Amino acid sequence: MRQMAGKHLVLDVCCGSRMFWFDRANPLTVFADVRHETHLLKDKSSKGGYRTSVIAPDIRSDFTKLPFRSNHFAHVVFDPPHFNRNGQSGWIAKTYGTIGSNWRQELRLGFAECFRVLRPEGTLVFKWNSGDIPVSRILELTPRKPLYGNRCGKTAKTHWITFIKCGAEFDQPEPAQIELGAETEGT
Repeated sequence: MRQMAGKHLVLDVCCGSRMFWFDRANPLTVFADVRHETHLLKDKSSKGGYRTSVIAPDIRSDFTKLPFRSNHFAHVVFDPPHFNRNGQSGWIAKTYGTIGSNWRQELRLGFAECFRVLRPEGTLVFKWNSGDIPVSRILELTPRKPLYGNRCGKTAKTHWITFIKCGAEFDQPEPAQIELGAETEGT
């Protein structure tokens, strides 16, 4: 685990293996995930036919109950598991995780928590693949309207959507929290 010190402006609440990060140890970022695991996965495009997927967050936390104080981060990345039909042990489940049958409630709480820890005028970037669940059904789970977005990938099913937090309408009571400082490290 990476020692966390300094000012953290960014929170990735479901970091997984940090696939889309240019700097997977970005010092401005707290990487959080409920999982902490390593998998050797078959991958014919990798040398030797396998690749290692490492999910090693700075802090283990559930995106529905984030352990951070309200209005803290300038930028939040929310890339939750997108799939609910591929089991718990397949390649996709090990790489990306899976969302449970209660996905509506989980994602509703996830959006609320992301906006709670986001400071006013901060931005939230949400990533979703609509292979199992259409993005329109996901956007119904938050009262915030997106600013803009982009579809990409071979079939244009992956959506990158940006929100901004305006006003105090999303301020909520403080839950138990983790103070970020030089001595704090993930578990």
